[in-house]
Amino acid sequence: MAELAITARGLTKQYGAVTALDGIDLAVSSGTVYALLGPNGAGKTTTINILTTLTRPTTGEATVCGHDVLRQADQVRACIGVTFQDIVLDPDLTGREVLDIHGRLYRQPGALRRRRLAELVELVQLGDAIDRRVRTYSGGMKRRLELARGLMTEPRVLFLDEPTQGLDPQNRVGIWGYIRELNRVRGLTLLLTTHYMDEAEALASQVGIVDRGRLVAEGTPGELVATLGADVIRVRGQGEQAHFVAEVARLPFVVRVETDAADAMVLVYVDSGSRRLVEVVGAASGNGFLVEDVTLARPSLGDVFLHHTGRALRD
Repeated sequence: MAELAITARGLTKQYGAVTALDGIDLAVSSGTVYALLGPNGAGKTTTINILTTLTRPTTGEATVCGHDVLRQADQVRACIGVTFQDIVLDPDLTGREVLDIHGRLYRQPGALRRRRLAELVELVQLGDAIDRRVRTYSGGMKRRLELARGLMTEPRVLFLDEPTQGLDPQNRVGIWGYIRELNRVRGLTLLLTTHYMDEAEALASQVGIVDRGRLVAEGTPGELVATLGADVIRVRGQGEQAHFVAEVARLPFVVRVETDAADAMVLVYVDSGSRRLVEVVGAASGNGFLVEDVTLARPSLGDVFLHHTGRALRD
């Protein structure tokens, strides 16, 4: 079994009457990329705050790099890097000063700071801007500078809380490239939180879905998608949807049926969409449901996410 870089057992966190975490268990192997998916307010950031020693759990225990996050907080901080969901940079400093001050806080010798700074500026492609004040940086440049700062101390584990939030597609893909290089070339362990399904599919070897403070599903992206069945037939229409759903659910090859009232959509998970399409549409015949549109697709991680967390809006 691979060495575990992060473990958590029974983590809970109460803020008065609000339960932010309700018994989270995690086991993240060294050298992997683990993505925590979840709706806003699901408990992702609270989990990272506990693992990075910023917040104490109400109950439960956790380790990072083999060190207990409560009893050995200093050792945990020495082995990790963190980028936060909100950009935290002094706009009056230059990029070089941001990185240099961070190294000084960790008591890095001057020669080591200069070497690390040069390496990281090249990695995140900020050479033309490193001596400009941060206030002149674009959002993507600030994210790249934060990533460089998180790597300044050569961490063994890097925590990324919504690393591409608010970025345009080009900058998102760029950040993905840095993350892949850090993992594949340098062997860094990464735990990232995101609510972007494509981000988790593109980067993570293991995914955990968090909802209402609980880990509701876990596995590789492929394993999670496989739990929904081979194919999904999406049927949109008008009329007696409940009758149509009941008829479809009785078909022997149907794995599961879900509805999306907002889009008047019925999602039918089957063993083979191309072979079952005619029979599924035929189930609408004569029962008061008028089929307007039919699409066939493989389930995605987004389908898994919605299956476990639902479609209702939440705050």
